[in-house]
Amino acid sequence: MRLRAMYDVVVVGGGVVGCAVARRFVLEGAKVALLEKGADILSGASKGNSAILHTGFDAPTGSLELACMQAGYAEYMDIRARLRLPVLETGAVVAAWNEEELAKLPGIVQTAHANGVTDVRQIAPDEVLAREPRLSPHVLGGVLVPHEHVIDPWSAPLAYALQALVNGGEVRRNTVVLSGHFANGMWRLETNTGTVECTTVINCAGLYGDILDQRLTGEENFAIKPRKGQFVVFDKAAARHLRTILLPVPTERTKGIVITPTAFGNLLVGPTAEEQDSRDHAAVDEETLRMLVDKAVELVPSLEGMGVTAVYAGVRPATERKEYRVRHETARNYIVLGGIRSTGLTAALGLARHAWKLYARMHERLTNPIWPQAPRLAEHCPRDWQTPGYGEIVCHCEMVTQREIEVTLTGPLPAQDYNGLKRRTRAGMGRCQGFYCNARVAEMTAGRFANPLAVGGTHG
Repeated sequence: MRLRAMYDVVVVGGGVVGCAVARRFVLEGAKVALLEKGADILSGASKGNSAILHTGFDAPTGSLELACMQAGYAEYMDIRARLRLPVLETGAVVAAWNEEELAKLPGIVQTAHANGVTDVRQIAPDEVLAREPRLSPHVLGGVLVPHEHVIDPWSAPLAYALQALVNGGEVRRNTVVLSGHFANGMWRLETNTGTVECTTVINCAGLYGDILDQRLTGEENFAIKPRKGQFVVFDKAAARHLRTILLPVPTERTKGIVITPTAFGNLLVGPTAEEQDSRDHAAVDEETLRMLVDKAVELVPSLEGMGVTAVYAGVRPATERKEYRVRHETARNYIVLGGIRSTGLTAALGLARHAWKLYARMHERLTNPIWPQAPRLAEHCPRDWQTPGYGEIVCHCEMVTQREIEVTLTGPLPAQDYNGLKRRTRAGMGRCQGFYCNARVAEMTAGRFANPLAVGGTHG
């Protein structure tokens, strides 16, 4: 069926930023459609990140990135209970391992204080080791950032999209914007599923933000330079070896390799920063993965011999500049939120508020919005299997229940592919990587996905 509709705002891109923007505009009373080219939300850059809730302590002072990160952090903490979003309170330490890095620590503290993160302080080696006794004794000192924490990177944007949807917004997946024309105060977007008309377009297309920008404006305003990051996920037993996010002293090019607990009870190492041409393919290679494991063992020697649960890679939408590429064309009712890299998970809610201020139109704000509940997947929170009536345990590695999978396949925003189901439940993301549960998941999802999971346990 060909689709034609009229909206106040069309948000293009169902990553974390697009989901947050759709939510904000719906809550402010606008009629909104969120268009995502993938089979499910989070099918692009947002699906692979380190899941850290950043304070902005090391962001460029006075930057839009800093303002959005801190606004996003504050809003996340304010709404998390109502959306049932977890926070694993870990804190972070920026660790120095040589004299050159040690000399940079006072500057990191100075920047943090200039950014308003005044509880950041430099600590001596003995305090670093008292906090994390399994670290290598070669650490020379660190900077303590008490309120850098860990969150669930997939449930948050899902909750944002759900709140937009249940309060009157629309989410259209498998929808690609092919072209657009602005005339007489109105956008006419041609998509593979039909024509969509709206007053304002907000480009949150991530890795394809520059391509969408060219399609809509006919101009080359910025260029995405895909940057791949590979990760290693240690087994859950590794979590006891590190309770704090361990950050490197950053360089001009990258924040560097992080070792961090996850909300799911694992230990994560990464990412790398590898320039590549492909926006879609995020392959891992054995040499790099071994380097990540070796780096982790170098800094936390007790990780030697620890098993690995999973490896993966994500592609970040870096551009030719370090800063966010945010642009507002008032004459064309067009907003671009581009070049949002690793800080996007934290900054998304702040970027949404910034976009709303740029939009500067009046709507009747929702006075009593519905607050949906995100899936509860964090290891330190109550899980579904602890409540009677869950049916069966489908994925034993991650303790995913039949009830959780059934809920994921129904409701206002059901999973439309296997990867979407995994991000909503963690089925198949544990130690066996779906070897034991995929056949059962295939049975439960039969007829629901365009690209079905084969009963034999492989993704067809």
